[in-house]
Amino acid sequence: MANEEEKEAAGRAAAKLVRDGDIVGLGTGSTAYFTVVALGERVKAGLKIIGIPTSVHTADLARAVGIPLTTLDEHPEIDITIDGADEVDPKLNLIKGGGGALTREKVIATASKKMVVVADSGKIVRVLGKFPLPVEVIAFARTVVERKIVSLGGSPKLRLKLDGSPYLTDNGMRFSIAALGRSRIRRHWRGN
Repeated sequence: MANEEEKEAAGRAAAKLVRDGDIVGLGTGSTAYFTVVALGERVKAGLKIIGIPTSVHTADLARAVGIPLTTLDEHPEIDITIDGADEVDPKLNLIKGGGGALTREKVIATASKKMVVVADSGKIVRVLGKFPLPVEVIAFARTVVERKIVSLGGSPKLRLKLDGSPYLTDNGMRFSIAALGRSRIRRHWRGN
């Protein structure tokens, strides 16, 4: 229960960083959920913003709470994005995308002037690698990508739905997770 309270506190605090007139990247995940809800409350109270969601799920939530939406084609520069993370290390390196919105989350973050990451204490780690590294894979490149992950010392695994069929991202791509382990992520992060 404490983590839910932390998530809500973090999400609501981040929502206060949004200013009137902002184009806002709306993140995906359990902590970003509270940001979107809080922004919806602020919109109902008169805040004028336009959101660009990082996932279909977040788009549905934003519409439900009254946040007007746009696209990157219409607004290729975003004032602020608020999104969660699966892991955060002391240097603020992140693993993101475990929920399957990884490519959209990264594109939205790249288009943003300011990126705010919201996370509860359970996401803070000393070294990245406890959470498997998410990788969105186009069908054309699946074998090549899996071989590259293996060459880095990882063990790729296709993420499956409960019925055994491949889990697809919002972009319709297969979603693999790569267990690299903490020491391998640290070594490859440094370029060794």
